[in-house]
Amino acid sequence: MVTLGEVLLRLAVPSPGRFETAHRLDVQFGGAEANVAAACARLGLRTAWLSALPDNAWGERVLRELRGHGIDCSHVTSLRGARLGLYFLEYGVHPRAIHVLYDRSDSAFARLTPDKINWDPVRHAKLVHVSGVTPALGENSRALVRRLFDEAHEISFDLNYRAALWSPAEARDFAVSILPRVRYFFLGRAEAHTVLGMTGSPQTILKELAELAPNATIAVLNGAEGSTVFDRGEIWEPRIRHNVNVVDPIGAGDAYAAGYLWASLRGRGTQEAVDIAATVAALKCSTWGDIALIDERDVSDALRGGPDVRR
Repeated sequence: MVTLGEVLLRLAVPSPGRFETAHRLDVQFGGAEANVAAACARLGLRTAWLSALPDNAWGERVLRELRGHGIDCSHVTSLRGARLGLYFLEYGVHPRAIHVLYDRSDSAFARLTPDKINWDPVRHAKLVHVSGVTPALGENSRALVRRLFDEAHEISFDLNYRAALWSPAEARDFAVSILPRVRYFFLGRAEAHTVLGMTGSPQTILKELAELAPNATIAVLNGAEGSTVFDRGEIWEPRIRHNVNVVDPIGAGDAYAAGYLWASLRGRGTQEAVDIAATVAALKCSTWGDIALIDERDVSDALRGGPDVRR
């Protein structure tokens, strides 16, 4: 599998602090497509990541960390004089929301154009994954995604709407233009309403989405309420509901997509893929950082409901 997207430096205020009182920040890295690639690689799937990084110490550190998860980063473009995009994160304690501040303008990835990428990995990949964050970053990134659709055999697309990057109308127009060519489609129930104007039950939303993406397996995620998947004319839901002690919910949607894609590419049936996806998302919420720090045994243990202590 191949993914295409940006990685950001994540600087988080230790919970339950606030931006205005922070004296130190926790350093992590994350990006929607890289999160998916890392989780899939950790589960044993051969995975490559296409992107651009600055030719400096931060770019080198990103490469070390992603390679450490098992991702092939040999096709990442290194750009001199560029910067690594970053985001600041403040965790909310209910009823206070999580807040994110982006600082990604003129990043290395924003400078990446289709002529600077070796597209052979995309042409040879069984599946390519990209999210709506990437085309939202600007015309260069939108051109990358258009080229991606011309080169790839099968594409997985996560809507991943970001209000700070583009309007619902812009996101809707782009999504509608590419959904007929998508093989897997992931989105949140709130995104279906905000971007596509769809309301009602997940089942109702899925029937409408199936008209826009007639060739896709479609998953609608609804946070703690679970997920609902449409595949080959049937509706599927997880058979297991995990009682999650949430440490960090950022990246849970990416973990769900990774779990589903890993299971599908390994030949698992739809029900098993849905169960695995929900489990990988739950495991991600139990760890700190954007990336699901798990392996196949963690998934197997969680699906069986234990053990509480592994010795």
